[in-house]
Amino acid sequence: MKYLLLVTGDERPWAEAGPQERQDVYAQWGAFTQMLTDRGAHLGGHELAHSSTATTIRKNGDQVLVTDGPYAETVEQISGYVLVEAKDLDEAVELAVAMPSDGVEIRRITT
Repeated sequence: MKYLLLVTGDERPWAEAGPQERQDVYAQWGAFTQMLTDRGAHLGGHELAHSSTATTIRKNGDQVLVTDGPYAETVEQISGYVLVEAKDLDEAVELAVAMPSDGVEIRRITT
């Protein structure tokens, strides 16, 4: 089964991180991605631009509202995703726990 691991959290620490801190985090993500690749579980993933760069579209019948900013006005935002192959939710949780992220939402791909 395919699972989407959504990286969630407060974007402020990353926005304020210095070059060495960012390099360290990228190294952790590189090791995580290599682990997934070695297990045959890595299907893709990307870091997302800061939520302040988002464009949100809301439809109400024929009316369309296009606004700047994220869908939800919260401190925690989605900052990236990893698509994995896992035999079941337990394995997806195991993979998510290994992520160098404090918050992860796991969603099974249904198609």
